[in-house]
Amino acid sequence: MKPKHILLALVVVALWGGNFVVIRIGLDSFPPILLAALRFVLAAAPAFFLPRPEISWKRMIALGLAWFVAQFSLLFLGMAVGMPPGVASVVLQSQVFFTIVIAAFVLGETPRLRQVAGTCVALAGIALIGFTAGSGGVTVLGFALVLAASLFWAVGNILMRGAGKADILPLIVWLSIIPPLPLFGMSYVFEGPERIMRALTHMNAAGVGSVLYLTICATMVGYGGWGKLLKTYPASTVAPFSLLIPVFGATCAYLTLGETFGPRRLAGMALILAGLAVVVLPKASGPTPRASASR
Repeated sequence: MKPKHILLALVVVALWGGNFVVIRIGLDSFPPILLAALRFVLAAAPAFFLPRPEISWKRMIALGLAWFVAQFSLLFLGMAVGMPPGVASVVLQSQVFFTIVIAAFVLGETPRLRQVAGTCVALAGIALIGFTAGSGGVTVLGFALVLAASLFWAVGNILMRGAGKADILPLIVWLSIIPPLPLFGMSYVFEGPERIMRALTHMNAAGVGSVLYLTICATMVGYGGWGKLLKTYPASTVAPFSLLIPVFGATCAYLTLGETFGPRRLAGMALILAGLAVVVLPKASGPTPRASASR
């Protein structure tokens, strides 16, 4: 990869890693489901200027509900009821292993030995973190909700298999049209109109900044940059950078919020990252041909 593209990859994963701390800050100003709705209201605005991807509305709606409505409402709820951002950034990567399992049952894809081994290692790490629930800021409910969020991320990954080769940024923008109404409806029912109005009429700089970060940095810059990398290099070259997301997430949580992890939780996080590395990192098989700089 060219140095400028390595830098772009590092910027993207750093923005996505810091995303978890920003969510935590935003939850101090907004109820969790309302915060998710506000993120996608702004993210959908560029749809007026971008062509709709050549994907059926049926698949787009399914993707929007799984990837954005279910995943982010569960993630934000989990962090609101007891899942610190650093741990959440690691546990959410369970989506890789859920994707492997779902693909095996739904698509008939037989997992490779490396995938099975990596998944087993990561499951041990998830279990180790699960045993710490109830202490150190992690609740059983928060842990379960973030795991459920990673499951719906995986469901979206499977749905994407039939979406063709759409450009990622226009796809994300158009998918963002789908979540606001369901999320606002869920917020109205579960969080209540009074809580919504109080949050919207008492916004502070931290709350507004968190919504802008989630929209511009995590969504527009993040997905736009990632999409550019995927159009320039093979996925096997780009995907390993995603291993740095939980590293940036945990480091950012420690530096900004003083989040601590404890030996058992650190061991669980290390096992999840090790399992991810086994699954994601390419197998060494001699020199590989240089990727074309453009397609």
